[in-house]
Amino acid sequence: MEEDRNDIIIVGGGIAGSTCALLLARAGFSVLLLERGPQAGSKNCSGGRLYTHSLELIHPGFTQTAPLERLITQERLSLLTDGSMTTLDHRQPATAACSWSVLRARFDPWLMAQAETAGAQCLTDVLVDSLIIEKGRVVGVNIGDDKLYASLVILAEGANTLLAEQHQLTPKPAPKTMSTGVKEILALPREKIEERFGLEGNQGCAWLFAGQPTGGKIGGGFLYTNRDSLSLGVVCNLSALGRGPRSLPQMLEEFKSHPLLRPLLKGAELMEYSAHLIPEGGLNHLPPLTGDGWLLVGDAARLCLHTGHTVRGMDLAVISAQSAAVTLINARSHSFSAGALAAYSQHLQRSSLWPLMDQYRRLPEMLLTSPHLFNAYPLLTADLLHDLFDVSGATSPPLRKLLWRHARKAGLWRLLKDSLKGARSL
Repeated sequence: MEEDRNDIIIVGGGIAGSTCALLLARAGFSVLLLERGPQAGSKNCSGGRLYTHSLELIHPGFTQTAPLERLITQERLSLLTDGSMTTLDHRQPATAACSWSVLRARFDPWLMAQAETAGAQCLTDVLVDSLIIEKGRVVGVNIGDDKLYASLVILAEGANTLLAEQHQLTPKPAPKTMSTGVKEILALPREKIEERFGLEGNQGCAWLFAGQPTGGKIGGGFLYTNRDSLSLGVVCNLSALGRGPRSLPQMLEEFKSHPLLRPLLKGAELMEYSAHLIPEGGLNHLPPLTGDGWLLVGDAARLCLHTGHTVRGMDLAVISAQSAAVTLINARSHSFSAGALAAYSQHLQRSSLWPLMDQYRRLPEMLLTSPHLFNAYPLLTADLLHDLFDVSGATSPPLRKLLWRHARKAGLWRLLKDSLKGARSL
């Protein structure tokens, strides 16, 4: 049995798991990566945007060979009501762009192949039933009747941390710290995408929506352009989702039928449908990250960030994997004891991930206590701009009076409180 022992077993072949496997194999560890899907990426359902900075440090020039979709040169943020849309639209040259749209079913197999080239053994279609724990220490995994042993098990199983919760390594997350999303991949000819979104070549658009997509609940919609398809979905906080008659699939259907979105989707054909959990509790709700013989990375460690104008998870998964690899390389002579693995948190805190999450650590709670940001404010914005641009023949009031009228309508005290809460949260 000892002859079959690996240095590291990684459960989960997503971005965090495959990046860990790549870095640890490069460092000379014997690494076994186990993915339950028939191929890497088949169980990964993220919205589809990769910020390249973290992976570029590990795999310089990867954008030239990886199966990426479109370089994001358009950023759009929209507030939707049932019949209106107010949009902030920013466009930048390709030289200033820092992210790509991706389809995980294409990208993840490529990343796993890089880990295999580095020397990791990667197996797909393998379901880990449970962990092997001896004398309080994780020493391997159970796969049916088979037992696989390792000096350390890395859990990269995603936001749905079944193994970690099963063995009480981490507590079950509170609903308010999690969101759930549904997503469709819609096939659309390349020329149609470029015509409808004003794109050329490999340019792409990333578009976030608030208001109507979730019926005014905490969450929003997203749309990313791929080479010849669109990634479209809706995300809603779990605690908010239980209040109200509409389910998430119903929200998605109503979002797709919005009169200002519908023309962009005309003729698109459904290719894939998926649902997934998203950790959004932030720094105040991280689980224990390490213990005797185990370590969490990526979404399993709940390292995800939604700032309102960006949603980041994949690049943070890479950073957490890199911090984990540095920790394990340094702890090689300490048999991965709980004390040695505690340095993982220190490496995370020295990374670019931690200051970012610290900056927004109050934001999740602020959004939970301010649901009117998702229902009242889109309506207020639509009404204000309607009055601003309305030409009916009568004399229009001065802009200062128009702004004052709508501010009073929204509630001056509420606006002041929201401004102060926002300032403290950002």
